[in-house]
Amino acid sequence: MNARLPPAWSKHLKAQPAPKAQPPKAKLSRAQADDALLRQALELQQANRLPEAEELCHRVLARTREHPLALYILGTLGLGFDDELSIKYFARAVSQAPQNPYFHFSLGDTYLKVGEHTLAIRHLQRACELRPDMVEALCALGRAHLEFDETDIALSLYEKVLKTNNDYPFVRTGLASALTSLGRMDEAAAYLKESIERRFDLPSAYSAFVTTRKFTEEPPELESILRELSKPNLEPVSAQRLHLAAGKVLDDLQRYGEAMEHFQKGKSAAGYNFNIESHRRWVDSIIDFFSPEMLAAASGYGNPSEVPVFVVGMPRSGTTLTEQICTSHPEVHGAGELTKLRRIANAIRFTSRAAGVLQGSITSITADLSKAMAEEYLSYLRQRAPAVLRIVDKFPHNFQRIGLIGILFPNARIIHCQRDAIDNCVSCFMSNLDKGHSYAADLRTLGLYYREYDRLMRHWKAVLPGRIFENRYEDLISDQEGQSRRLIDHLGLTWDDACLRFFEKDGAVRTVSRWQVRQPIYKSSVNRWKNYEGKIQPLIEALGDLAET
Repeated sequence: MNARLPPAWSKHLKAQPAPKAQPPKAKLSRAQADDALLRQALELQQANRLPEAEELCHRVLARTREHPLALYILGTLGLGFDDELSIKYFARAVSQAPQNPYFHFSLGDTYLKVGEHTLAIRHLQRACELRPDMVEALCALGRAHLEFDETDIALSLYEKVLKTNNDYPFVRTGLASALTSLGRMDEAAAYLKESIERRFDLPSAYSAFVTTRKFTEEPPELESILRELSKPNLEPVSAQRLHLAAGKVLDDLQRYGEAMEHFQKGKSAAGYNFNIESHRRWVDSIIDFFSPEMLAAASGYGNPSEVPVFVVGMPRSGTTLTEQICTSHPEVHGAGELTKLRRIANAIRFTSRAAGVLQGSITSITADLSKAMAEEYLSYLRQRAPAVLRIVDKFPHNFQRIGLIGILFPNARIIHCQRDAIDNCVSCFMSNLDKGHSYAADLRTLGLYYREYDRLMRHWKAVLPGRIFENRYEDLISDQEGQSRRLIDHLGLTWDDACLRFFEKDGAVRTVSRWQVRQPIYKSSVNRWKNYEGKIQPLIEALGDLAET
């Protein structure tokens, strides 16, 4: 079944009695004709003929305004292409059929995808009230609470799913994710082993299992992963996850040649493509537009709040470690990797690659609009921690939006995490990053992308002098207390010794670094790239002089 279709989609259509024989010229009623078209639209969607399915839905809406199922199908057609548009269609469907649990589920699930956790929880909760045995909604609600730092609620929901339907294939990986975020690795591993034994959500289960520990001897799961990889006709995403899982185990075992072979195969299986030339032109346009004069003209815009703290940098550069140190302070809350600023930026087409669109999007920001945008973001932050002095948003790729941050939040703290360029890129290449990081699919493109990141960060430091705190991973490793004190001082807070014991901190960690940040500072990640020195020449050549710093 097409992955874009919701679970049990046929239930959304009212059951129809078998058609009675009609006289040759008898016409269908409008409702019957609408249902016939929508059934056809669903069949076209299953066949991946999406434009034709969309056209039939619009035909229904042209004669039956706000038809809930037509709106709903249009919402499902947009998933993964334009989630914001899908939200609008689902919301209209819910307004027309507020007692339909599937409409609430799809709206809540899509809100969750874009990071609107409060709204996601509201609609997923309503879906569960309307259909208490709807395990898809219960699991999605658990995931929403987990991402909203309400891990205890998430755990209870996953446990409820186990009692409701012990055979639901995704519940154990969800439960393990919640347990892993809390550092309860052995419990998580037990659920993942059970999922593996029952062949439920197998690639995801293996992918999660290998992150629950560092292996010092070969586990039996490695042979199982390799056996799965030997099977023909693996789906690309399954092959990707299994290869990266095998690579992680082999890296732990210091079998680096075999590990790199699997990392390369995993990245190749994903089939991602990244247009580095288009990206370079986009960085050019950002640098050209965000000049000192432009930023000076926006003086007085936004909100003077000192609450937001933005931790930025490349993935795998130490952003999670930095957040954990900061949020061990009693006056700091860690909100994790929030996509809210990106969503606000997308609303004004800030990320568009089209010529002239970027300049138009920024010049459209008036003083009043900047205040409204800032207030929307601050309200979102305050939902998580109403009383603390600082809230950390550690979405790494906000480094692309530092100019916008400077306009919206002139007093916000910005922490830039840096790491040895080769170490950073090799770690990215080894990690199971999603399609949003398609630049990491091959070593040469990854190196060229890193150069563009570095070029953009040099620009931000030039046009916003004194605003960005440089936090080098290697400095944290060599002088943990000194660098930690400088971090807390940058936040404008008094020192607290708890910041040295970040690994004892309660609370969830939801990034790929969640095992590492439960450990004291260790030095094994410094110069790790040398284990792969003979395998990464395309990366080193692409980095050029940055590989020498």
